[in-house]
Amino acid sequence: MLDRTKSVILTATMAILTATLFSTSASAATFKVLYSFQGGNADGQHPGGGGLIMDRNGNLYGTTGEFDTSGTVFELSPTSSGEWTEKVLHSFAGGTDGAMPTSLVLDASGNLYGTTYSGDGSGIVFELTPATGGKWQETVVHRFGGADGGGGSGLTIDRAGNLYGTTLSGGPNYNGTVFELVPAASGEWEETILYSFEGGGDGAEPRGGPILDAVGNLYGITEGYSGTVYQLMPKRGGAWEHMVLHQFSNGNDGSSPYGGLAFDGSGNLYGTTANGGSEDFGTVYELMPQEGGGNWTEDILHSFHTESKGGVFADGTPVFDEKGNFYATTDEGGVGGGGEVFEFTHTQGGGWPHMVLHDFGSVGAFGAGPVPNLVLDTAGNIYGMTGMGGTHGLGTVFEIIP
Repeated sequence: MLDRTKSVILTATMAILTATLFSTSASAATFKVLYSFQGGNADGQHPGGGGLIMDRNGNLYGTTGEFDTSGTVFELSPTSSGEWTEKVLHSFAGGTDGAMPTSLVLDASGNLYGTTYSGDGSGIVFELTPATGGKWQETVVHRFGGADGGGGSGLTIDRAGNLYGTTLSGGPNYNGTVFELVPAASGEWEETILYSFEGGGDGAEPRGGPILDAVGNLYGITEGYSGTVYQLMPKRGGAWEHMVLHQFSNGNDGSSPYGGLAFDGSGNLYGTTANGGSEDFGTVYELMPQEGGGNWTEDILHSFHTESKGGVFADGTPVFDEKGNFYATTDEGGVGGGGEVFEFTHTQGGGWPHMVLHDFGSVGAFGAGPVPNLVLDTAGNIYGMTGMGGTHGLGTVFEIIP
């Protein structure tokens, strides 16, 4: 543990010094590396999946195993000295245990849930429960069989503890599914396929966990066939109605939405695309519901380009602060090509000025290739991960303090 702590302190110091050299914004944000992954399933390497989540006590949870290992679920906890300690909660073994975990969600009791992209054929849904002695117990909640989907892509949990998620492939049409898992009194979980994508204009390869509105409708994105934004509405008798809110044209309006969706306080949806736009480097978009219901209008807030060495290939879900500003990431571009964390500021006039909070530069001690998605604490500090770089070149967890 002593060597690991020294690694964190050294990496954070280098990051703060280097961040000043690569900053392209006028902001006074401070960048810190909280942890550098050291490799192997015992520690984890190449974080990916769906980024970080935070509990009420300020602990961070995430996953590793994006490229070449079965992966881990880890926890980072702040200490009174201001440092952070890392703990591996579960190391996946592949096979029936699953491999390549994606995003995580927390229930009200502090249990973690997630999906794996592979393992046991088509992937699993798992639960991690705190046990005695600081250990965590893994339980497989569901095993995908192909017909009900394959390649878990993310989860959402409602107030009743029901899980909603997506699979990238499988299902009756082989284009991915949206599913629900409901806990039963017996301790088992009952799965229902809410929708199976048909491809083409209907979409394929849904990404990440869908999000819920106040009345229980689900919203999400598909990446295949240029991509769509969809809505699923519950109906009487247990059926769900599917509606395409926007079909991307692979033109100026973007294509290949990769990050998920976020609501603002007025019910508008925000997201990013990895491609399309004015130079095919991705966009940030807003979808606004129109009076009368059913129709949504898209507005492009930003089209990424190569001028001034700006970031490209946006792949993160926007995350809003209490002032209505939102933050997201680009996977590449910027000075040195290592990607960026950017902020869009809400203005009274309806405009969205864009500012780079941190430019990762080339692959180095402070990381590169930021992973979707970011998370904010109650003080407005931003936390995220990089899939590469750090002291050992295997990825980092970072903090940006405005």
